[in-house]
Amino acid sequence: MYKKPADAHQAKLAPATRIAHGGLDPSAFHGFVNPPVVHASTVLYPDIQGTIDRTQPYTYGSSGTPTTDALRALVLELEEAEDCVLTPTGRAANACALAALVKPGDHVIVLDNVYFPTRKFCDGFLTRFGVTTTYVDPLDHGAVAAALEMPTAVVFLEAPGSQTFEVPDIPHLATMAREAGATTIMDNTWATPLYFQPIAHGIDISIQSATKYFGGHSDLLMGTVSGNGEPMAKVRAAWQDLGLHVGPEDVFLTMRGIRTLDVRMERHARNARIVSEWLSGNPLVHRVLYPALPGAPGHEMWKRDFKGASGLLGITFKDRTREEVIRFIDGLALFGIGYSWGGFESLATLAPMPSLRSATTWPEDEAVVRLHIGLEDPGDLIADLDNSLKAAFAA
Repeated sequence: MYKKPADAHQAKLAPATRIAHGGLDPSAFHGFVNPPVVHASTVLYPDIQGTIDRTQPYTYGSSGTPTTDALRALVLELEEAEDCVLTPTGRAANACALAALVKPGDHVIVLDNVYFPTRKFCDGFLTRFGVTTTYVDPLDHGAVAAALEMPTAVVFLEAPGSQTFEVPDIPHLATMAREAGATTIMDNTWATPLYFQPIAHGIDISIQSATKYFGGHSDLLMGTVSGNGEPMAKVRAAWQDLGLHVGPEDVFLTMRGIRTLDVRMERHARNARIVSEWLSGNPLVHRVLYPALPGAPGHEMWKRDFKGASGLLGITFKDRTREEVIRFIDGLALFGIGYSWGGFESLATLAPMPSLRSATTWPEDEAVVRLHIGLEDPGDLIADLDNSLKAAFAA
């Protein structure tokens, strides 16, 4: 089973170099650069004593293969963590981490802007075991402190929130939780560990929906959970008990996707900056929700803690009818209409506000459209947005 080696030289390498070299061991595979795609369930032993002693590096397909170990090694280079598990989806990563770190009767704090399936897991599955959840304003430290007065097992956050993009003070929240005896989990899919490393900022468990930027091509499902010490040991035990194992083809595609993460993220961020600047000057748009944009909500906190940005942002429309906003989305030619994000293509969806909130209030007259800015030419994307905005709101 792979464990990250203590390598002082490797620790000095830049992220782009780690991305190019992490998880590779050509000498183990006859000199081939990429590890083989191992399809495996049964592993044979030389004798029955081997099954008793478990001296082989691999015991059964679900416990790990050279393919899964290579991806885990690469993820650990990015996360700078001790251990990592791979899950079939990002949703499964969130669920596995939460299930691993709570017991019947526990209390959980969740920031109010999280990915909706995480909220659904807390309000549904966890309630079967008497686990209660308190939702708090992601920017209200007083509300977090008040919620922590109740003994709390986990504080779960997503930053920026993937619908409305608030940026909380992550290190401060991590400190508050630690002092209260709570474990922190962070969904870091927006920034990836390339642009924000949760563990280095005091978070216990870091989650990626690898379906998004790790994969990068809208053709796989995957999640990763990374961390250190006892919290991560609990996650690994739950992962094993739940049988949350992944197929080798998706593992290989995720690994291939990460090899270009650095250059893709740079282009996503560049395109998103150009498009967001144009949107911020368009009188038909009420607000641009993109923390990397100067003057946007959360910009100063983003600038302090993050090394870069992704291509996911939101725009809002004030006092517009639902029909007008839908007409704008339907009129886009280069933006696909669909869930997920992080692929090479641009996407647009209508955020179901204010139904996503319970601790905070979103204005009923302010519609949110989430845009993923892909790898297309930003000039073409701006022209598409301009045409559709003018057509939708011509009246």
